[in-house]
Amino acid sequence: MNRDNTVDFTLVFTTILLVIIGIIMVFSSSSASAYYAHGDSYFYLKRQMMWALLGFVSMYVLSNLSYQKYDRISKYILIAGLLSLFTVFIPGLGVTLNGATRWIAIGGNTIQPSEFAKLAVIIYTASALGRKKEDIRSFLKGIMPFLLVAAVFFGLIMLQPDFSTGVSIVAIVFVMIFIAGANIGHLLGLTLPGLTALILLIVSEPYRMERWTSFIDPFRDPRDSGYQIIQSLYALGSGGLFGLGLGRSRQKFFYIPLPQNDFIFSIIGEELGFIGAATVVILFMLLIWRGIRIAIHAPDFFGSMLATGIIAMVAIQVIMNIAVVTSSMPVTGIPLPFISAGGSSLFFTLSAVGILLNISRKASLDWS
Repeated sequence: MNRDNTVDFTLVFTTILLVIIGIIMVFSSSSASAYYAHGDSYFYLKRQMMWALLGFVSMYVLSNLSYQKYDRISKYILIAGLLSLFTVFIPGLGVTLNGATRWIAIGGNTIQPSEFAKLAVIIYTASALGRKKEDIRSFLKGIMPFLLVAAVFFGLIMLQPDFSTGVSIVAIVFVMIFIAGANIGHLLGLTLPGLTALILLIVSEPYRMERWTSFIDPFRDPRDSGYQIIQSLYALGSGGLFGLGLGRSRQKFFYIPLPQNDFIFSIIGEELGFIGAATVVILFMLLIWRGIRIAIHAPDFFGSMLATGIIAMVAIQVIMNIAVVTSSMPVTGIPLPFISAGGSSLFFTLSAVGILLNISRKASLDWS
């Protein structure tokens, strides 16, 4: 049945629950390092709560703003996303940390423009796919334009550099054009050049090559290249079935670097055990399932593709993050949506959920 004014409350509840878990785990994992670095055990907690509040406000506003408006201005959103990537290179505005220039400083806070750029690419791709529906089976007219857009954004993000975000954008675009009906033969034909380019990018930078070799055998260099993943596995393994207890992680005491960020899932596994980690995974699966339902039952092609892109963004980040902390893929920095510390990721992911909720208002299905 059609409930034009009702959002998917299961999606709302799941999102809120994941954010609450994230806030609790950010504080639990960061209190020691925050006190050491900033003299305030609540430093990261206060920032995460502030961004969560801003994100929920954005989610509410966007859930009440017709998603169809983005279709008409998608080109301008894409241009804004593209220009935002250049801001990190403006002297006095861009912030360099650990050899990467991915952030801009505004009002004492840092913002990562690539998070907005990711959402901009999704909106533009969804809109352009609607205009090119009849050409999607063609490689030159249906696939190549989207590959060029993804390549431009990938190239700019790699200048920062941010390999994982660049790869995730390309992966999102691939998922969207595949769901839109692109020729599978064309997509498979891109596999070999894509893998070749990936290998060249890995071998071109010593630190990426080091991450690859440490993934194959982290215990070959346990004090350097394999250190982070070994400590992550220690955390997950020591958690057992029920965990050591909330706040009782040992690895957060300067064994895992910045445990509140990309490796927060390791701390979840250590403190809450397999049960806690599995619960988080189930919540993500529930959120992804609701997003897929919204995409399937969206009232128009643009809404369907927009929902597909948003849920693909969340799913790809979840898969990549958990794969990294469980040593199922080489270490790369990508946050766990809603949970890892990081204002830009939390704000723009919650904003994306707001857009998804607005699409659910128009979807024609029973939410039970």
